[in-house]
Amino acid sequence: MWTHRAWQGRLLAHPLAPQDRLRHYASWCDAVEGNTTFYATPTRETVASWAAQTDPGFRFVLKLPKVVTHERRLTDTDEPLRAFLDAIEPLGPRTHALWIQLPGSFSPADVPTLSRFLGHLPRSHRYAVEVRHPAFFTDARAIRLLEQALGGADAEWVPFDTTAFFATPPTSDAERDAWTKKPRVPLRSVALTDRPIVRYLGRDDTDRTVEGWQRWVDVTVDWLREGRSPTVFVHTPDNTDAPVLARRFHDEVRARVPGLDALPEPIPVGPLTLF
Repeated sequence: MWTHRAWQGRLLAHPLAPQDRLRHYASWCDAVEGNTTFYATPTRETVASWAAQTDPGFRFVLKLPKVVTHERRLTDTDEPLRAFLDAIEPLGPRTHALWIQLPGSFSPADVPTLSRFLGHLPRSHRYAVEVRHPAFFTDARAIRLLEQALGGADAEWVPFDTTAFFATPPTSDAERDAWTKKPRVPLRSVALTDRPIVRYLGRDDTDRTVEGWQRWVDVTVDWLREGRSPTVFVHTPDNTDAPVLARRFHDEVRARVPGLDALPEPIPVGPLTLF
């Protein structure tokens, strides 16, 4: 996301050399979803450049490659998984969690496969699982099975909250496109570990996005007071103002939890002048 075109020249300086783009993004937000790793495993050199542009406390939540999660469905994955883990090694402590996003067809009947997969993963990383099959949100037995599998590996369940987005019909091209692609599942706000991860999708209208995330402000505040360390990602269909909105969300939480660290000051888009 740190190369998002809508941010260039407005939130992030433009043009920027590839080795500087993430550094500028990291002055806005201290975490990022690694979605591109779903499509291809990056080279170690590329990942080393990510590490060089970020502080050790920066959080990468990296999605496992689709060959592991969607094509091989968590079986016979030793080779691609080994290549992926080797590639991301330069990030060191910045790898906050490895994100196992499963297809909508991955059902409660597949939980034993997930459990075996989690049991063979190295304990040097933390893991977070996102499921999209409706039964995991409506069937008490399915919920219990998944929570047991995750609990055995100290893995988190990542909710992708699209309830605010689907509350009313789309009103823009970006919203209409997202309407056909994003999962429509019930809200879940239960943390299984001390490092919960939330993905929230609002609307292109800022007021509606902010209105929809108020429940997450409450939940995040409670988690922080319990001693947890949550990571919250804020999306909109066009993501034009996502970094600004993420900082606004953080400000709302920090107003209620004053001990929460401030986010860094964004790098100016243009050179500073006296006038």
